[in-house]
Amino acid sequence: MTRGKLEKFLIPETIFGVGSLAEVGAAARRAGGSRALLVTDPGVMAAGWVERAVPYLRDAGLAYEVWSGVTPNPKDHEVEAGFDIYRERGCDVVVAIGGGSPIDAAKAVSVLSGNGGRILDYEGIDTVPKPIPPMVMVPSTGGSGADVSQFCVITDTTRRIKCTIAGRALVPDISVTDPSLLTTMPPELSAHTALDALSHGIEAYVSKAASFLSDGHALAAIRGVLEHLLPTMDDPADLRAREGIARASLQAGIAFTNALLGATHAIAHQIGGYLEVPHGLLNAILLPHVMRFNAATHPDRFVDVAAAMGVAVERLTPHEAAEAAIATVQRLREKVGVPSGLAKVGVVREHLPRFAEHALHDAYITTNPRAVSSADVEQICLAAL
Repeated sequence: MTRGKLEKFLIPETIFGVGSLAEVGAAARRAGGSRALLVTDPGVMAAGWVERAVPYLRDAGLAYEVWSGVTPNPKDHEVEAGFDIYRERGCDVVVAIGGGSPIDAAKAVSVLSGNGGRILDYEGIDTVPKPIPPMVMVPSTGGSGADVSQFCVITDTTRRIKCTIAGRALVPDISVTDPSLLTTMPPELSAHTALDALSHGIEAYVSKAASFLSDGHALAAIRGVLEHLLPTMDDPADLRAREGIARASLQAGIAFTNALLGATHAIAHQIGGYLEVPHGLLNAILLPHVMRFNAATHPDRFVDVAAAMGVAVERLTPHEAAEAAIATVQRLREKVGVPSGLAKVGVVREHLPRFAEHALHDAYITTNPRAVSSADVEQICLAAL
């Protein structure tokens, strides 16, 4: 008998629905906590979601400390400052309310809380040897998927690159998605994070590590973003559309934490770490160009991607379907005001060799469906410039 491909599937306990923020205290208590470090950022604080959440912590009998010292693309020194607060206040559970940056910072604090050292010591896959405190994540944006993923991305401020920490230990214990939190996102953030979710769905579906366990979630995420993004831009208070984006973000996160990603994210990490550009924005600019690169040799999987976008693929060749999918992504990003190229966000040709060198060491490059060289990365960036 021929042994088939082995599959595994990671997912935290997941609570989803309007009003589910009320579950955050019970979730943290159920995870084993008694004193929470609540990790967030100034934008979430200003939106009032932390103020709304802390009574639920009190009602569950938890003490808490709020740490809001997280910036976009969270930094190594920020994480270490957060860990100092966790340790000094005697915390035993980490709760994050925010987008990908607070959630990644919260994961990194948990790593240090259980293992010590410096956060960059844990760059790589399965590098966290000791148990870490329980984690409860409440996403406030519709795109990062960090609340269900096994990944944590932290900026190395010395080398000005993003470092990925990955492994089963990084999967949160409980994810609580309340679509209401998405209603306070500004339009630009709504667009960037939803397009991040779209890139997660597409890259996860065409990944070398894709499986039947991840495929359905990836395609559902693609459909969800195409259906609901523009309505959220037209009416930020449209809770039905926000719920659709929240669902797409969750399913994209479930897909990519199991199937991993590809060259879009590998390249975006390097640009974002060097130039401090929003991650979702970089993915939106790069995605069509990476899709075209991959479809040149692996077009078949893009047929399903195109179909999930609403393209009538029955009479198209795989290459034609791939081009139709690429055109759909380009039209969508134009409608929501994404810049047309990397030059608009500060990238110049002189940067490209650096980005190419570092992208080849990114964890996500290994599951890109087509092998990628440094010259390929430079050509993708040139096309996107």
